[in-house]
Amino acid sequence: MRRGIAATALVASLALAATACGGSDSGDEAGGPVTITWWDTSNATNEAPTYKALVKEFEAANKDVKVNYVNVPFDQAQNKFDTAAGSKGAPDVLRSEVGWTPAFAKKGFFAPLDGTEALAEQDKFQPSLIEQAKYEGKTYGVPFTTDTLALVYNKALFEKAGVEAPKTWDDLKKAAATIKDKTGVDGYWGSTQAYYAQSFLYGEGADTVDVDAKKITVTSPDAKKGYGTWQGLFKGKGLHKADTTADAYAHIQEAFVSGKVASIVQGPWEITNFYKGSAFKDKNNLGIATVPAGSTGKAGAPTGGHNLSVYAGSDKAHQEASLKFVKFMTSAKTQETIALKNSTLPTREDAYTAEVKADPGIAGYQGVLSAAQPRPALPEYSSLWVPLDDELLEIASGKESLDKGLGDAETAITKLVPDFSK
Repeated sequence: MRRGIAATALVASLALAATACGGSDSGDEAGGPVTITWWDTSNATNEAPTYKALVKEFEAANKDVKVNYVNVPFDQAQNKFDTAAGSKGAPDVLRSEVGWTPAFAKKGFFAPLDGTEALAEQDKFQPSLIEQAKYEGKTYGVPFTTDTLALVYNKALFEKAGVEAPKTWDDLKKAAATIKDKTGVDGYWGSTQAYYAQSFLYGEGADTVDVDAKKITVTSPDAKKGYGTWQGLFKGKGLHKADTTADAYAHIQEAFVSGKVASIVQGPWEITNFYKGSAFKDKNNLGIATVPAGSTGKAGAPTGGHNLSVYAGSDKAHQEASLKFVKFMTSAKTQETIALKNSTLPTREDAYTAEVKADPGIAGYQGVLSAAQPRPALPEYSSLWVPLDDELLEIASGKESLDKGLGDAETAITKLVPDFSK
């Protein structure tokens, strides 16, 4: 999961308006190269330059294909693609968040890739990531980047306080108080966003829904216990109070990279930004640990990341060119390049070369991937976090009780999965 850069929205909107998208109406000249459009949803500042360079490398090696690169802010891309695909004007290739992939496949917007050259090296990819790209037995995306959440911490502050990376949330509370006493800074700052709160559910063996039973479980006793633990980490010595402003994500990130808070829960998409902060000029000061466990002793975080998917509405020539492009962008060599330039996690084991693993951020996150929890095979699953984002904000601000907020979230989720029982 990645946060978009709002400042790029206007530029991207103008670019989209002028872009020839998928299908036969792509501005190709007779006898000339096929032009495909790729919507990249990565960070426009930290990651996009690497992708632009790779596009040029691909074009140099494939004279019969041109790639129209468009960077679309992540937080706008899902709705923009949904609208564009519905009117047969979508890009030929989309960098699709893993949760979007089954949802768009269900709508018929993505082409199945099984048996194509894009998946010729399927056995090289982590099997769980291939499973997340499937819908009803067919594969609709090639894993491009992967991620999960981890407890990231300032080693120097932890050492000064004489504490180690906590194994449980209770340990974190104790460590935060000690860090406050010994260093004067808060030990932990939590997020109000539902994606970040998901780890607390896993720590109690719970989830938002039970897909097999087709039941909404967000108000189950175990889920409430998990959210109760989440709520309790906004108050106490060394625990920063909840930030309920629109800029909370940026505030938490800035406090961590500047050494004003000792630990947060964050994903590898921020590795590059960690290193830009004054606290992590020495990259080895960045500590990375599995998110703390709940009362069951279980620990885990949702598996995130992105697939490259091909628009089903493109004609044969554009789909064939798209498959060639996807194969190039997900090759071991390209993934290694992306990891080295962007500090993101490859999706295939043969891309974790010695040089890639020399980055302490990548090596650290690779070590916690085993605790990542695959998302259920439910196209609507990612959308379930939307009503929870609203309700958890109200709960964290004290405007609603935990019971009322989760009850309201359950009501909203019922509308998203109407065939599920409560």
